Amino acid sequence: MPTSRPNVLWISTHDINPHLGCYTGIWPGAEQACTPRLDQLAADGLRFDRAFSAAPVCGPSRSAIITGCFPAAIGTMHMRTRATPPPAVRLLPEYFRAAGYWTGNTAFTDFQVDVPEPVYDELGDHAHWRLRDNPDQPFFMAFHSLITHESQIYLDDDEFARRTPDAQRVEKAEVPPYHPDTEVYRTSWRRYLELISQMDHWAGGILDQLAEDGLADNTIVVFWSDHGLGMPRGKRWATELGFREPLIVRWPGKIAAGSTYTEPVALMDLAPTMLALCGLEVPGHMHGEVILGADGSPRQRSGYVVSARDRMGEAEDTSRSIRDRRFRYTRHLHPDRSPMGHTEYPDNLWTWKELRRLFAQEAQQQLAVGEPPSILTDLQRSIVAASKRAPEELYDVEADPHEEHNLAGLPEYADVQQRLTDALDSWLAQTGDLGRRPERDLLAEWHPGGQRPRTTEPAVELRDGLVAITCSTDGSLIGWTTDPPTAHSRRWQLYTTPFTPSAPIWVKTWRLGFQPSADIPVAPPAR
Repeated sequence: MPTSRPNVLWISTHDINPHLGCYTGIWPGAEQACTPRLDQLAADGLRFDRAFSAAPVCGPSRSAIITGCFPAAIGTMHMRTRATPPPAVRLLPEYFRAAGYWTGNTAFTDFQVDVPEPVYDELGDHAHWRLRDNPDQPFFMAFHSLITHESQIYLDDDEFARRTPDAQRVEKAEVPPYHPDTEVYRTSWRRYLELISQMDHWAGGILDQLAEDGLADNTIVVFWSDHGLGMPRGKRWATELGFREPLIVRWPGKIAAGSTYTEPVALMDLAPTMLALCGLEVPGHMHGEVILGADGSPRQRSGYVVSARDRMGEAEDTSRSIRDRRFRYTRHLHPDRSPMGHTEYPDNLWTWKELRRLFAQEAQQQLAVGEPPSILTDLQRSIVAASKRAPEELYDVEADPHEEHNLAGLPEYADVQQRLTDALDSWLAQTGDLGRRPERDLLAEWHPGGQRPRTTEPAVELRDGLVAITCSTDGSLIGWTTDPPTAHSRRWQLYTTPFTPSAPIWVKTWRLGFQPSADIPVAPPAR
């Protein structure tokens, strides 16, 4: 018999925009995609047509999704930083596990913070709801795929073929106007679409397992990607291409099949929304909004989504962007810096190398024969320009989906620009913007003497045959296990209330951004 509380199943991928067949007519180029399984998921559920990530790169974006908080407000905005979020901030699965849910994740935890061990029942490639001891226990399960990660575009031919056995092959892909129509980009776009096809097959397999287990009718299924495609002007850029994402939710009997929602939403909204749909309290510190009601119908949101770009690898940059239903306004705090700053990893990718090669070839052409540059278009050249970009950008994305015509500063759009500027400033003032502070100063505060603080050891008290555990570190969580420190692997339970252990246990504490405490052994109370 299914539990009355709904299960939650997240299926997520990397580095794609809404290049799914179900977004044809909504997102340019979606008609080229072969995604029958995700198209069917949308046909059975709700497709969000304007969903946006908090950042154009995985770590900061996923930190927002898993915490429900804006990265620049909690310190997770710089890629691969070691942040210490405010003590109120917790990871979404902790709330579910504390409420009696089984929680699982297939290894990927790129959240900008170390994940405390008691957050998940199962964490690793093997994780699956089928590992629950009690088949009636509700679950929160997250599957993550690296199939579409940017790195996969650039594999050699044999390895690419080996990793995409189920993909629908693409004979010819259309190259959008912001990329040069060269063999490198034609191949990259073709492979990008084939990877999406392979990912669709993978997602379909998970949905088949859910149906086989008789769980489809009582499971909220969510499909999303973390940020835009892994080519220039997408991933790492503060652009529509960097932030615009697919988002599909299916909940049989609640969400009407074939529904669409056209107002802007944030992937950051998923955390509070999942809690609300499962009847759990939504913490007041979350910046995301509940976008679905208990009956499965979309709820009115504030109307704006704010996103940001901060340090990526060695490239330090700061951009803040806001989107309403029609316009995107972006402010660059360092307009003197190239939008395509040098970073070791992406600098070695085909598409980055190709764009830099063509840009250099133009410069040589101009020096050699005095001709104006003509290999790249102005739009393509603006991606790789060495310096001097517009400090502000404003685009009518509905009329100009490739963001070719900057409207910032034009008198006829002054009211729109002012409205979005005011809304952006209001949001940042309300949430706080740690990205305006030097990262080294933040790290010095978070890690005094260059070391992460250690969570205070748990205090254990025996009361009336019960073990009660507390920790004085604000924002900490407590875990316990019957597995000794010498065990090959240890299964940690999340402590929520006093209990009577039947065997010796070990107790430990964690706090996001801190080192965990040492283990404290506890003997079972005398009976």
